[in-house]
Amino acid sequence: MRRGLLQEDGSVQVFYTSWTSSQELSTAFLPNHRTMNPCPVYEKNSKTLFLFFVCIWGNTTEIKQIVTGKNKARLCCVSSSDDGHTWSQATDLTESVIGEAVHKWATFAVGPGHGIQLENGRLIVPAYAYHVPYRCCSYPIPFTVYPRALSIYSEDFGQTWHLGKMLRKKSCECEMAEIIDHEGRSHLYCNARHTGGHRCEALSENSGVYFDKPHMARELVEQPSGCQGSVIGFPAPEFVPNDDTESKACGTSLLSPDTQTWLLFMHPTNKSDRRDMGVYLNRSPLHSSGWDRPRIIHRGPSGYSDLAYNVDKDQFSCLMECGKESELEQIAFMTFSLNDVMQTGDKKDKKMV
Repeated sequence: MRRGLLQEDGSVQVFYTSWTSSQELSTAFLPNHRTMNPCPVYEKNSKTLFLFFVCIWGNTTEIKQIVTGKNKARLCCVSSSDDGHTWSQATDLTESVIGEAVHKWATFAVGPGHGIQLENGRLIVPAYAYHVPYRCCSYPIPFTVYPRALSIYSEDFGQTWHLGKMLRKKSCECEMAEIIDHEGRSHLYCNARHTGGHRCEALSENSGVYFDKPHMARELVEQPSGCQGSVIGFPAPEFVPNDDTESKACGTSLLSPDTQTWLLFMHPTNKSDRRDMGVYLNRSPLHSSGWDRPRIIHRGPSGYSDLAYNVDKDQFSCLMECGKESELEQIAFMTFSLNDVMQTGDKKDKKMV
Protein backbone atom coordinates (compact mmCIF):
# COMPACT_ATOMS: atom_id res chain seq x y z
CA MET A 1 0.00 0.00 0.00
CA ARG A 2 1.02 3.59 -0.61
CA ARG A 3 -0.78 6.56 0.95
CA GLY A 4 -1.30 9.66 -1.16
CA LEU A 5 -2.24 13.16 -0.01
CA LEU A 6 -4.05 15.34 -2.54
CA GLN A 7 -2.66 18.87 -2.36
CA GLU A 8 -3.63 22.08 -4.08
CA ASP A 9 -1.50 24.82 -5.53
CA GLY A 10 -3.78 27.78 -4.87
CA SER A 11 -2.04 30.13 -7.27
CA VAL A 12 -2.90 28.12 -10.36
CA GLN A 13 -5.53 25.72 -8.96
CA VAL A 14 -3.44 22.70 -9.86
CA PHE A 15 -3.92 19.53 -7.84
CA TYR A 16 -1.14 17.03 -7.28
CA THR A 17 -0.61 14.04 -5.03
CA SER A 18 2.36 13.39 -2.78
CA TRP A 19 2.96 9.72 -2.04
CA THR A 20 4.55 7.90 0.86
CA SER A 21 6.87 4.96 0.33
CA SER A 22 5.41 1.47 -0.05
CA GLN A 23 4.07 -0.25 3.05
CA GLU A 24 3.51 -3.99 3.26
CA LEU A 25 0.17 -5.03 4.76
CA SER A 26 1.73 -7.72 6.90
CA THR A 27 -1.60 -9.03 8.24
CA ALA A 28 -3.25 -9.49 4.81
CA PHE A 29 -2.27 -13.12 4.33
CA LEU A 30 -2.91 -16.72 5.29
CA PRO A 31 0.01 -19.09 6.02
CA ASN A 32 1.22 -21.00 2.94
CA HIS A 33 -1.06 -18.95 0.67
CA ARG A 34 -0.39 -16.08 -1.71
CA THR A 35 -2.49 -12.92 -1.49
CA MET A 36 -4.22 -11.67 -4.65
CA ASN A 37 -6.94 -9.31 -5.97
CA PRO A 38 -7.16 -6.49 -3.40
CA CYS A 39 -10.62 -4.88 -3.33
CA PRO A 40 -11.27 -2.09 -0.77
CA VAL A 41 -14.68 -0.76 0.29
CA TYR A 42 -15.24 2.16 2.70
CA GLU A 43 -18.04 2.24 5.30
CA LYS A 44 -18.71 5.94 5.92
CA ASN A 45 -20.74 5.66 9.15
CA SER A 46 -18.07 3.89 11.20
CA LYS A 47 -15.27 5.26 8.98
CA THR A 48 -13.99 1.73 8.48
CA LEU A 49 -12.01 0.66 5.44
CA PHE A 50 -12.47 -3.01 4.57
CA LEU A 51 -9.90 -4.62 2.31
CA PHE A 52 -11.09 -7.85 0.69
CA PHE A 53 -8.74 -10.23 -1.10
CA VAL A 54 -8.33 -13.90 -1.94
CA CYS A 55 -5.61 -16.23 -0.69
CA ILE A 56 -4.53 -19.06 -3.01
CA TRP A 57 -2.89 -22.21 -1.65
CA GLY A 58 0.81 -22.50 -2.47
CA ASN A 59 1.61 -22.06 -6.15
CA THR A 60 -1.70 -23.44 -7.42
CA THR A 61 -2.62 -21.73 -10.69
CA GLU A 62 -6.05 -20.61 -11.79
CA ILE A 63 -6.02 -22.93 -14.79
CA LYS A 64 -5.22 -25.95 -12.61
CA GLN A 65 -8.23 -25.18 -10.41
CA ILE A 66 -10.46 -24.82 -13.46
CA VAL A 67 -9.26 -28.07 -15.05
CA THR A 68 -9.42 -30.16 -11.86
CA GLY A 69 -12.42 -28.41 -10.32
CA LYS A 70 -10.57 -28.32 -7.02
CA ASN A 71 -10.88 -24.88 -5.47
CA LYS A 72 -7.79 -23.64 -3.60
CA ALA A 73 -8.97 -20.05 -2.97
CA ARG A 74 -10.10 -18.48 0.31
CA LEU A 75 -12.10 -15.27 0.80
CA CYS A 76 -10.35 -13.00 3.31
CA CYS A 77 -10.61 -9.51 4.73
CA VAL A 78 -8.68 -7.04 6.89
CA SER A 79 -10.00 -3.68 8.10
CA SER A 80 -8.70 -0.31 9.24
CA SER A 81 -10.39 2.41 11.30
CA ASP A 82 -7.57 4.96 10.96
CA ASP A 83 -7.40 5.50 7.19
CA GLY A 84 -4.98 2.66 6.60
CA HIS A 85 -2.35 3.46 9.22
CA THR A 86 -2.99 0.16 10.99
CA TRP A 87 -4.84 -2.99 9.95
CA SER A 88 -6.61 -5.82 11.72
CA GLN A 89 -5.64 -9.46 11.51
CA ALA A 90 -6.99 -11.32 8.49
CA THR A 91 -10.39 -12.97 8.76
CA ASP A 92 -11.17 -16.01 6.59
CA LEU A 93 -14.78 -15.51 5.45
CA THR A 94 -14.98 -18.49 3.11
CA GLU A 95 -17.17 -20.71 5.28
CA SER A 96 -19.46 -17.99 6.65
CA VAL A 97 -20.05 -16.18 3.35
CA ILE A 98 -19.72 -18.78 0.58
CA GLY A 99 -20.43 -21.94 2.55
CA GLU A 100 -21.21 -25.12 0.63
CA ALA A 101 -21.34 -23.22 -2.66
CA VAL A 102 -17.54 -23.12 -2.67
CA HIS A 103 -17.53 -26.84 -3.56
CA LYS A 104 -19.35 -25.98 -6.80
CA TRP A 105 -16.74 -23.39 -7.71
CA ALA A 106 -13.46 -24.31 -9.39
CA THR A 107 -12.06 -21.02 -8.12
CA PHE A 108 -13.17 -17.45 -7.44
CA ALA A 109 -11.89 -13.95 -6.69
CA VAL A 110 -13.01 -10.45 -5.72
CA GLY A 111 -12.40 -7.31 -7.79
CA PRO A 112 -9.73 -6.41 -8.47
CA GLY A 113 -10.61 -2.77 -8.00
CA HIS A 114 -12.99 -1.26 -5.48
CA GLY A 115 -16.30 -1.91 -3.78
CA ILE A 116 -18.95 0.71 -3.01
CA GLN A 117 -21.46 1.74 -0.35
CA LEU A 118 -24.99 2.37 -1.61
CA GLU A 119 -27.18 5.24 -0.42
CA ASN A 120 -29.16 2.79 1.72
CA GLY A 121 -25.93 1.86 3.53
CA ARG A 122 -25.42 -1.55 1.93
CA LEU A 123 -21.80 -2.43 1.17
CA ILE A 124 -21.02 -4.08 -2.17
CA VAL A 125 -17.90 -6.08 -3.05
CA PRO A 126 -17.73 -7.20 -6.72
CA ALA A 127 -16.66 -10.80 -7.30
CA TYR A 128 -16.68 -13.64 -9.81
CA ALA A 129 -16.54 -17.42 -9.65
CA TYR A 130 -15.86 -20.30 -12.05
CA HIS A 131 -18.99 -22.37 -11.56
CA VAL A 132 -18.79 -26.14 -12.20
CA PRO A 133 -22.18 -27.22 -13.61
CA TYR A 134 -21.33 -30.87 -14.35
CA ARG A 135 -18.73 -33.36 -13.13
CA CYS A 136 -17.60 -36.82 -14.25
CA CYS A 137 -15.49 -38.87 -11.83
CA SER A 138 -15.16 -35.72 -9.69
CA TYR A 139 -13.63 -33.72 -12.58
CA PRO A 140 -15.45 -30.94 -14.44
CA ILE A 141 -16.70 -31.83 -17.90
CA PRO A 142 -14.34 -29.97 -20.28
CA PHE A 143 -15.48 -26.61 -21.68
CA THR A 144 -18.41 -26.29 -19.26
CA VAL A 145 -16.61 -24.22 -16.61
CA TYR A 146 -16.73 -20.46 -17.16
CA PRO A 147 -16.74 -17.38 -14.90
CA ARG A 148 -19.83 -15.49 -13.77
CA ALA A 149 -19.91 -12.20 -11.87
CA LEU A 150 -21.76 -11.67 -8.59
CA SER A 151 -21.77 -9.41 -5.54
CA ILE A 152 -20.82 -9.97 -1.92
CA TYR A 153 -22.84 -7.59 0.24
CA SER A 154 -23.40 -6.48 3.82
CA GLU A 155 -26.60 -4.98 5.22
CA ASP A 156 -25.17 -4.25 8.68
CA PHE A 157 -22.21 -2.00 7.81
CA GLY A 158 -19.72 -4.84 7.47
CA GLN A 159 -20.56 -6.98 10.48
CA THR A 160 -21.82 -9.88 8.33
CA TRP A 161 -21.57 -10.60 4.61
CA HIS A 162 -23.78 -12.45 2.15
CA LEU A 163 -23.52 -13.89 -1.35
CA GLY A 164 -25.57 -12.59 -4.25
CA LYS A 165 -26.66 -14.67 -7.23
CA MET A 166 -24.47 -15.05 -10.28
CA LEU A 167 -25.14 -13.30 -13.56
CA ARG A 168 -26.80 -15.61 -16.06
CA LYS A 169 -24.10 -14.94 -18.64
CA LYS A 170 -20.36 -15.43 -18.97
CA SER A 171 -18.76 -12.57 -17.04
CA CYS A 172 -15.49 -12.27 -15.15
CA GLU A 173 -13.64 -9.48 -13.29
CA CYS A 174 -16.15 -6.76 -12.58
CA GLU A 175 -16.85 -3.47 -10.85
CA MET A 176 -20.20 -2.00 -9.81
CA ALA A 177 -21.73 1.46 -9.49
CA GLU A 178 -24.98 2.81 -8.06
CA ILE A 179 -27.31 4.72 -10.38
CA ILE A 180 -29.97 6.97 -8.81
CA ASP A 181 -32.86 7.85 -11.12
CA HIS A 182 -34.87 11.08 -10.91
CA GLU A 183 -37.43 9.48 -8.64
CA GLY A 184 -34.68 8.59 -6.18
CA ARG A 185 -34.70 4.86 -6.88
CA SER A 186 -31.45 2.93 -6.74
CA HIS A 187 -30.17 0.69 -9.54
CA LEU A 188 -26.92 -1.27 -9.12
CA TYR A 189 -24.91 -1.42 -12.34
CA CYS A 190 -22.38 -4.19 -13.07
CA ASN A 191 -19.70 -3.94 -15.76
CA ALA A 192 -17.76 -7.18 -16.29
CA ARG A 193 -14.89 -8.54 -18.33
CA HIS A 194 -15.93 -10.75 -21.22
CA THR A 195 -14.58 -12.32 -24.39
CA GLY A 196 -15.96 -11.73 -27.85
CA GLY A 197 -15.22 -8.06 -28.42
CA HIS A 198 -17.54 -6.30 -25.96
CA ARG A 199 -18.07 -5.81 -22.22
CA CYS A 200 -20.90 -7.44 -20.28
CA GLU A 201 -23.41 -5.19 -18.46
CA ALA A 202 -26.27 -5.91 -16.06
CA LEU A 203 -28.59 -4.07 -13.65
CA SER A 204 -29.88 -5.08 -10.23
CA GLU A 205 -33.07 -3.61 -8.78
CA ASN A 206 -32.53 -5.19 -5.35
CA SER A 207 -29.08 -3.83 -4.46
CA GLY A 208 -27.01 -6.71 -5.77
CA VAL A 209 -28.95 -9.77 -4.66
CA TYR A 210 -29.81 -10.58 -8.27
CA PHE A 211 -28.91 -9.03 -11.65
CA ASP A 212 -31.45 -8.96 -14.51
CA LYS A 213 -30.85 -9.52 -18.22
CA PRO A 214 -27.06 -9.27 -18.65
CA HIS A 215 -26.16 -8.10 -22.16
CA MET A 216 -23.23 -6.98 -24.29
CA ALA A 217 -22.33 -3.27 -24.36
CA ARG A 218 -21.70 -2.67 -28.05
CA GLU A 219 -19.96 0.69 -27.45
CA LEU A 220 -17.42 -0.74 -24.97
CA VAL A 221 -14.53 -2.50 -26.70
CA GLU A 222 -13.09 -5.69 -25.20
CA GLN A 223 -9.88 -7.39 -26.30
CA PRO A 224 -10.09 -11.04 -27.52
CA SER A 225 -9.05 -12.51 -24.16
CA GLY A 226 -10.57 -9.67 -22.17
CA CYS A 227 -9.11 -7.18 -19.70
CA GLN A 228 -10.19 -5.80 -16.34
CA GLY A 229 -11.88 -2.39 -16.40
CA SER A 230 -13.14 0.16 -13.88
CA VAL A 231 -16.47 1.97 -13.52
CA ILE A 232 -17.79 4.62 -11.12
CA GLY A 233 -20.98 6.62 -10.71
CA PHE A 234 -20.99 10.34 -9.92
CA PRO A 235 -23.62 13.12 -9.57
CA ALA A 236 -24.84 14.36 -12.93
CA PRO A 237 -24.06 18.08 -13.36
CA GLU A 238 -26.88 20.49 -14.16
CA PHE A 239 -24.80 22.05 -16.90
CA VAL A 240 -21.46 21.12 -18.46
CA PRO A 241 -19.54 23.96 -20.16
CA ASN A 242 -17.22 23.35 -23.11
CA ASP A 243 -18.99 20.16 -24.11
CA ASP A 244 -17.68 19.25 -27.56
CA THR A 245 -18.41 15.53 -27.53
CA GLU A 246 -20.99 13.77 -29.63
CA SER A 247 -23.31 12.33 -27.01
CA LYS A 248 -25.55 9.47 -28.06
CA ALA A 249 -27.42 9.69 -24.80
CA CYS A 250 -28.89 13.18 -24.93
CA GLY A 251 -27.03 15.29 -27.49
CA THR A 252 -26.80 18.29 -25.15
CA SER A 253 -24.87 19.37 -22.09
CA LEU A 254 -27.99 19.48 -19.93
CA LEU A 255 -28.81 17.07 -17.12
CA SER A 256 -29.71 13.59 -18.27
CA PRO A 257 -33.53 13.31 -18.12
CA ASP A 258 -33.75 9.93 -16.41
CA THR A 259 -31.01 9.78 -13.77
CA GLN A 260 -29.26 11.82 -11.12
CA THR A 261 -26.13 9.79 -11.84
CA TRP A 262 -23.69 9.56 -14.73
CA LEU A 263 -21.17 6.75 -15.23
CA LEU A 264 -17.49 6.79 -16.13
CA PHE A 265 -15.79 3.65 -17.45
CA MET A 266 -12.05 3.13 -17.99
CA HIS A 267 -10.53 0.41 -20.18
CA PRO A 268 -8.07 -0.13 -23.08
CA THR A 269 -9.80 0.94 -26.30
CA ASN A 270 -7.86 -1.05 -28.90
CA LYS A 271 -9.89 -3.95 -30.31
CA SER A 272 -6.94 -6.33 -30.64
CA ASP A 273 -4.45 -5.52 -27.87
CA ARG A 274 -4.24 -3.96 -24.44
CA ARG A 275 -3.44 -0.48 -25.74
CA ASP A 276 -4.67 3.11 -25.62
CA MET A 277 -6.36 3.56 -22.24
CA GLY A 278 -9.64 5.41 -22.64
CA VAL A 279 -12.38 6.89 -20.49
CA TYR A 280 -16.01 6.48 -21.61
CA LEU A 281 -18.84 8.71 -20.34
CA ASN A 282 -22.47 7.59 -20.03
CA ARG A 283 -24.99 10.38 -19.40
CA SER A 284 -27.98 8.05 -19.64
CA PRO A 285 -26.78 4.95 -17.78
CA LEU A 286 -30.12 3.14 -17.65
CA HIS A 287 -29.91 2.80 -21.45
CA SER A 288 -27.50 0.23 -22.87
CA SER A 289 -26.46 2.47 -25.79
CA GLY A 290 -25.69 5.58 -23.74
CA TRP A 291 -21.88 5.51 -23.94
CA ASP A 292 -19.97 8.33 -25.64
CA ARG A 293 -16.84 7.71 -27.66
CA PRO A 294 -13.80 7.28 -25.39
CA ARG A 295 -11.34 9.99 -24.46
CA ILE A 296 -7.81 8.52 -24.72
CA ILE A 297 -5.72 9.31 -21.65
CA HIS A 298 -2.69 7.12 -22.41
CA ARG A 299 -1.52 6.08 -25.87
CA GLY A 300 0.41 2.84 -25.85
CA PRO A 301 0.31 -0.39 -23.83
CA SER A 302 -2.40 -0.22 -21.14
CA GLY A 303 -3.82 -2.80 -18.76
CA TYR A 304 -5.77 -2.94 -15.50
CA SER A 305 -7.10 0.26 -13.93
CA ASP A 306 -9.18 1.67 -11.10
CA LEU A 307 -11.20 4.91 -10.92
CA ALA A 308 -12.19 7.13 -8.00
CA TYR A 309 -14.27 10.33 -7.71
CA ASN A 310 -13.38 13.15 -5.32
CA VAL A 311 -16.67 14.84 -4.43
CA ASP A 312 -15.05 17.82 -2.68
CA LYS A 313 -12.81 18.67 -5.64
CA ASP A 314 -15.27 17.47 -8.32
CA GLN A 315 -12.36 15.56 -9.78
CA PHE A 316 -11.53 12.02 -10.95
CA SER A 317 -8.42 10.02 -10.13
CA CYS A 318 -7.17 6.74 -11.49
CA LEU A 319 -4.46 4.13 -11.23
CA MET A 320 -3.47 2.24 -14.35
CA GLU A 321 -0.99 -0.29 -15.66
CA CYS A 322 0.85 1.20 -18.63
CA GLY A 323 4.16 1.60 -20.40
CA LYS A 324 5.93 2.10 -23.71
CA GLU A 325 6.68 -1.53 -24.62
CA SER A 326 4.43 -3.39 -22.16
CA GLU A 327 1.50 -2.51 -19.95
CA LEU A 328 3.35 -4.15 -17.04
CA GLU A 329 6.15 -1.56 -16.94
CA GLN A 330 4.57 0.71 -14.34
CA ILE A 331 1.53 1.66 -12.30
CA ALA A 332 0.70 5.29 -13.05
CA PHE A 333 -1.56 7.76 -11.23
CA MET A 334 -3.38 10.69 -12.79
CA THR A 335 -6.22 13.10 -12.11
CA PHE A 336 -8.63 14.77 -14.52
CA SER A 337 -11.92 16.64 -14.63
CA LEU A 338 -15.22 15.98 -16.37
CA ASN A 339 -14.32 18.71 -18.86
CA ASP A 340 -11.16 16.79 -19.74
CA VAL A 341 -13.25 13.70 -20.51
CA MET A 342 -15.71 15.63 -22.64
CA GLN A 343 -13.08 17.31 -24.82
CA THR A 344 -12.23 15.71 -28.15
CA GLY A 345 -10.13 16.60 -31.16
CA ASP A 346 -6.38 17.15 -31.37
CA LYS A 347 -5.86 18.23 -27.78
CA LYS A 348 -2.90 16.67 -25.99
CA ASP A 349 -3.45 13.59 -23.87
CA LYS A 350 -3.41 14.06 -20.12
CA LYS A 351 -0.05 13.63 -18.42
CA MET A 352 0.50 10.94 -15.80
CA VAL A 353 2.58 10.98 -12.62
